[in-house]
Amino acid sequence: MQLRRSWGLAFVLVGIGVVIGIGVASELGWLPTGRAGPEPMLPPVARPVATAPQPVMPGGSGKNFVEIAKTVKPAVVNIAATRSGKSGDGPHGSPFDDPFFRKFFGDEFFKREAPQRDRKERGQGSGVIVDPNGIIITNNHVVNKADEIRVFLSDKREFKAKLIGTDAKTDIAVVKIEATGLTTVPFADSDQLEVGEFVLAVGSPFGLTQSVTMGIVSAVGRASMGIAEYEDFIQTDAAINPGNSGGALVNVRGELVGINTAIFSQSGGNMGIGFAVPSNLSRSIMDQLIRTGKVVRGWLGVAIQELTPELAAQFGIADTKGVLVSDVMDESPAKKAGFERADIIVEYDGKPMDSPTHLRNAVAQTPIGRKVSVRLIRDKKPKTLELTIVEQPKSLAQSGVEESGESASPAGMLSDLDVRELNEELAGRYGLKPSERGLVITRVKPGSPAEEAGVREGDMVLEVNRKAVGSIKAYERAASGLAKDQAVLLLLKRKGQAIYLTLKP
Repeated sequence: MQLRRSWGLAFVLVGIGVVIGIGVASELGWLPTGRAGPEPMLPPVARPVATAPQPVMPGGSGKNFVEIAKTVKPAVVNIAATRSGKSGDGPHGSPFDDPFFRKFFGDEFFKREAPQRDRKERGQGSGVIVDPNGIIITNNHVVNKADEIRVFLSDKREFKAKLIGTDAKTDIAVVKIEATGLTTVPFADSDQLEVGEFVLAVGSPFGLTQSVTMGIVSAVGRASMGIAEYEDFIQTDAAINPGNSGGALVNVRGELVGINTAIFSQSGGNMGIGFAVPSNLSRSIMDQLIRTGKVVRGWLGVAIQELTPELAAQFGIADTKGVLVSDVMDESPAKKAGFERADIIVEYDGKPMDSPTHLRNAVAQTPIGRKVSVRLIRDKKPKTLELTIVEQPKSLAQSGVEESGESASPAGMLSDLDVRELNEELAGRYGLKPSERGLVITRVKPGSPAEEAGVREGDMVLEVNRKAVGSIKAYERAASGLAKDQAVLLLLKRKGQAIYLTLKP
C-alpha cells in the first residue's frame, strides 16, 4: 500500500515538471508556432550568384566555349531566300526541298497539303562571313534558284545579297553583300581534324538566329551518303537542325572546320548525326567560284573501286590500303601515263589513298595542268608513274561490237551463272547498246556465292581470274581449270563501269 502511494506521487511530480518545462520553453521562443491558415508570403530576396569559371579548352587556344561563341557568332548570318513556285512543289518554302532531304529528314516532315497555286516560297538557312568585304559561304540548296537573297547580320543589319556562284556537286554556294569591316571566321586545315575533337555548330535552326550547340567530331571522310556527288563529310553529334544549313562548324580555336550541310533524321529534328563539308573542300570551291564563277575539276581517267580483303587476296596483296583500278579510259591522262587495269593506287601526289572517295576528291581538287606523281602496285611490285591532270570531260564515250548468242556451261563456282554471248535481243533486254560485244550474265542462282558477292543479271563478263574472255570458248577455257571450291576473280562491266568481284566458296 505504501509502495503504491510512492509511485503515484512520482508520476504527479513528473507531470508537473513537464507542464512547467513547456511553459518556460514557449516563453523563451524555443517552440515553433503555427496557424490553421496560409502563412504570409515573404518578399523575394535577390542574392548575387557567382558565374562558374569556364574551363580552358584543350588544343592550346587558351579559349573556353563562351569566348569562342562570342568570337564566332558575329560572323554567322541568317539567310532568307525567296523563290517562285507552286504551293505543292516544296515543304512550304523550306530550304530543304531537295529530294535527298526526304531521305534524311523522313517523309513525315514533308507531309503538308496545300492547294496548287502560284506563290512565293521563302526558305531560311545560315551562312559564314569569310571575308571582311562581304563574301559569305553557304549551301547550294539554301540559295539555289532563288529570286532574291537577303542576309541578316548579328547586329540586325539587313542586306540584299548577290549570288556569286553555286556548285551542286558539293552543295556549296557563295554570296556577297555590299559591306566592309565585317567580322570573319578564319579557315582551319580540315585535313588535321581528328575524331573526338570538340566542335561548335553555329547557325539559325528553325529561324532561331545565333544558336550555338556543342559536340565532338564523330567521324571524318563520310561518303556514299547520297547528299552530294562529291562527299567527304565531317560527322558530328553537335545538334544540327533545319535552318542550320550553311552555318559554321568551328574547332576549339574558333576556326572554321566545316560548313553544316545535312542531318540524318527520321523526324526532321536532330538525332545526333549531322554532316558538314570540310573547310578545305569548301575553300577550294569558293576560290574557284569567286575567280571564274564555275568549278573545274581534274580528271585522271580511271574507273576505281574499293580494295576489299577478298580482292587483295586475289591480287596477292596483304594490305587493303589502296584503290583498285578496274578500267582505264581511252585518251585519258592515265592511259597516256601507262596505267593498267588491276593496278592498285597507294599514293597520289604525295598523299596516301585508302578509298575510292579519297582518290576521287583528291583528283578533282588538283589544278588543271599540274604534274603529279602516283605510286601504285602492279603484279605485287611497286611502281611510280607521272602524269599531267586535265579538265574533267562532261561525258565519256563507250563503244563495242555485236556478236552471236551462244551460251556456256562451266563448272565450279561459275556453274551458278548462266552466261551467253551478247546479241541484239539480249542487248535490248538488259539496256545495253546493240553494238556491245562480249558475254552477258543471263541468270544468277538465288542464294549462291555469286549472288552474295553482288553479281547481277545483265552484268557483262570481261575477265575470269585475270584472263580476258571475249567469247564463250575463251570463257570455258578460263573456267575449265577451276576446282569446285576455288575462289574466282571476275571483272564485270555494269552500267558502263568495270568492277571486280570475288566469288568465294
